[in-house]
Amino acid sequence: MPEHISVLLNECIENLNIKPDGIYVDGTLGLGGHSEQILKRLKSGRLIGIDRDESAIKRTGERLKSYADKMTLVHGNFCDVSDILDELGIDSVDGMLFDLGVSSPQLDESERGFSYMNDAPLDMRMDNTGALTAWNVVNEWPETEIIRILRDYGEERYARRIAQRIAEKREDKPIDTTLELVDIIRSAMPAAALREKQHPAKRSFQAIRIAVNDELGAVEEMMRTAPDKLKIGGKLCVISFHSLEDRIVKTAIAARENGCTCPREAPICTCGFVQTLRNVHRKPIVPCEDELNNNPRSRSAKLRVAERV
Repeated sequence: MPEHISVLLNECIENLNIKPDGIYVDGTLGLGGHSEQILKRLKSGRLIGIDRDESAIKRTGERLKSYADKMTLVHGNFCDVSDILDELGIDSVDGMLFDLGVSSPQLDESERGFSYMNDAPLDMRMDNTGALTAWNVVNEWPETEIIRILRDYGEERYARRIAQRIAEKREDKPIDTTLELVDIIRSAMPAAALREKQHPAKRSFQAIRIAVNDELGAVEEMMRTAPDKLKIGGKLCVISFHSLEDRIVKTAIAARENGCTCPREAPICTCGFVQTLRNVHRKPIVPCEDELNNNPRSRSAKLRVAERV
């Protein structure tokens, strides 16, 4: 099994403040590092583990089988957490955790096509039952749409040049593998960009992965519906890894905390706003130096915590 280090593990568990009889959701199960620590603290409580990757459900279910009596695993998308809880007959929970990063197995298993370091088919699906793959995006989407996702999802400065080169190359033959795409990206970038510390394909691969899995749409939907399933005092913990996700989470919490639209000079609120979340920490929690040394993949992680009021 690939080595896996759960990001901001101690900080998540501390902020969730696990009750032995509580009900908790790990909406992005992965290899179950966070889930395992929650389960260790439960007695009569229950954990609902959700993942859109069926292999994660099977692998983690086997690894944590000693906790089977207090664990329910669901193959699904975390954006549907409210519906999933309804189907399980659960009205409200004591805490929810969402780790929005790509799991280590998805990165390390080269055949999944997430990595720009190994050659593999252009896939990048978190859910292997999904219809859309990276191949479809790269070979079939209009050049203007590729520019948009590289610019908006990858914050890629050379989005137009890269999209143009992709469009040129796919006219000759389909772009089938990850390293083919890496070579095309490299060929489109100026020499100065290739000398940067960051891998030249990192931003483009991020953008395509987000598009394939509709990751930002999923985060928006989760932040819209999930807080309503928290009990009063329940905690929502969300780990994000790039600014686009973090902005969605931050904005959604703020809207539920300070969403009154009345003029500042108004003596009373007349817009009907009702606060439903409270920001527990004004600034996001980031990995400490020890964690950064032990797990370099955590370097861009940010944890935001909100409490239901």
